[in-house]
Amino acid sequence: MTTPEPILFCWSGGKDSAMALHTLLQQQHFRVTALLTTVTEGYDRISMHGVRRELLQQQAESIGLPLHEVRIPPQCVNPIYEARMEHALRIFYDQGVRKVAFGDIFLEDLRAYREKNLARIGMTALFPIWKRDTRELIHLFLAQRFRAIAVFIDPKILAPGFAGRELDESFFRDLPPSADPCGENGEFHTFVFAGPIFHWPIPVRTGEIVHREGFVFCDLFPRDLSVNIKSGVIPNEGPQSLRPECEESAFPEKNVRNPQKEKSSNE
Repeated sequence: MTTPEPILFCWSGGKDSAMALHTLLQQQHFRVTALLTTVTEGYDRISMHGVRRELLQQQAESIGLPLHEVRIPPQCVNPIYEARMEHALRIFYDQGVRKVAFGDIFLEDLRAYREKNLARIGMTALFPIWKRDTRELIHLFLAQRFRAIAVFIDPKILAPGFAGRELDESFFRDLPPSADPCGENGEFHTFVFAGPIFHWPIPVRTGEIVHREGFVFCDLFPRDLSVNIKSGVIPNEGPQSLRPECEESAFPEKNVRNPQKEKSSNE
């Protein structure tokens, strides 16, 4: 019997990452060794998505995989981003990892960017859900009982009211025809809090809706795991007695580089 090949997975905390990871975990010839995520320095949030680092860590615990965070500055430019990613990747290269997996679906330029950067250090990329029909993926997402919340909205494409909504059938039904069902063009980013890759759901509650740098973010709060709730999210029901721990500046500013390349571990 052959030994499964070790793989590093670039994890954003969002639904495409979750579906790609689920696909890999079902393949016996691969062994996912860790999750790799970019976190914005000073904010302690997942880059671009704006999700609190504490929730990211809870995801990794529930999945049962080690988490390696790559710290990048706000408004990070490509040379700094690429240098820090390379440093992190070399750590895993020295441990025998030669493949890195991503949740990208159809952005050819982004795939080429990843493959070029990995080739410089002798690594190759895997894309478990590449070229899958995004409508088919959404049907699968719902059928497999994944659950997620929209935490980032591009208001040039979607109404701000999509921020903070759970990705249920009504969410996808309400998307305009111009939007990709998986948000692959940056229409929205998500936080997955339940599904087949998790040993337990991540209890969260929605908080303040923030408009920043031309985007709309929904803040999420961790919820004490000891609280008796059945399946994770607790909707925001009017004014909250507990305000977000950070004001608007806590959300990552729009990066100078191509924001789709910010999906380095993302969505």
